[in-house]
Amino acid sequence: MSTTKKIAGAALAAALGVTTLSACGDAKDKTAGASDAPKSKTVTLVSHDSFNVTDTVLKEFEQQSGYTVKVLKSGDAGAALNQEILTKGSPRGDVFFGVDNTLLSRALDNGIFTPYEAKGLDAVKPEYVLDKEHRVTPIDSGDICVNYDKAYFADKKIAPPQTLDDLVKPEYKNLLVTENAATSSPGLGFLLASVGKYGEDGWKDYWSKLKANGVEVVDGWEQAYNERFSGSAGGKKAKGDRPLVVSYASSPPVEVLYGEPQPAEAPTGVATGTCFRQIEFAGLLKGAKNEEGGKALVDFLVSKKFQEDMPLQMFVNPVTKDAALPELFTKHGVVVEKPENVAPETIAKNREQWVKAWTSLVVK
Repeated sequence: MSTTKKIAGAALAAALGVTTLSACGDAKDKTAGASDAPKSKTVTLVSHDSFNVTDTVLKEFEQQSGYTVKVLKSGDAGAALNQEILTKGSPRGDVFFGVDNTLLSRALDNGIFTPYEAKGLDAVKPEYVLDKEHRVTPIDSGDICVNYDKAYFADKKIAPPQTLDDLVKPEYKNLLVTENAATSSPGLGFLLASVGKYGEDGWKDYWSKLKANGVEVVDGWEQAYNERFSGSAGGKKAKGDRPLVVSYASSPPVEVLYGEPQPAEAPTGVATGTCFRQIEFAGLLKGAKNEEGGKALVDFLVSKKFQEDMPLQMFVNPVTKDAALPELFTKHGVVVEKPENVAPETIAKNREQWVKAWTSLVVK
């Protein structure tokens, strides 16, 4: 995907400081004299821009492990992954976080990870473990879904849509705004939801109907959600007139958390029959300078402490069975029981041609 624009990246006011490290040396240099060299006390996490963790939680890991964590943020997930492929064998850090199921096969095919079975992996729900060789470890999940403006549909006395099929009905004509599948993570996710639902033979027909029903396409999430969508705080200020938008299942809790004043109920809802599930992974980079520190860091990312901290830091869901969701999520969020999924290898094989076909059909 071109962009991993998440709710976390737009909503969070605080973020970890970025330490830029140069990639130098190669895997062969690391073995020579390794037994005589002091062990590095620094472990570097390479990530997309939306990574975040509470300072006290990170400090606790550093104190317990003896490692100092440096975070190298590298733009969106696609750009960050590209750089790791280009520096394969001489990585910029020790662990990469942020490759998701839409890019997973590309990362694995390029061999940038060293297999490592994380301590605590047994607590991860089995459906998230997509790589049986443990080259990557599941860290979080999130659902890309159509969100709706509750006030609009209440005022119009129209039931909000709940499924992909609903979106092509006449009553929802000219109401939906989505992101460009070629330039946006949620845009691509919504395209993949249609592939998962209607299959490779049916998704184009669905988009033809959606286009005929007045779907609007914009470049990215920020424009769609904070400018065109009438239900968000930003959209209200911008006088957005589209009451349906492709965003995330975690968007309603964010609207509550950052509302001024904070509302008792989320002003937006989620059409749970429109969703595509993203799963994000972390992996130990092949040629890591601090492999032991990298392993400890991957263990930390699946620990209960990090998994329970993560929802309010990155607005994604934990993947472990023992992690409890914060009240903000349980009170104002939704559980997506049956999201659409497409196998990573199928995505890898068809992504480019799907996006090209989608662009010709919907944008041009």
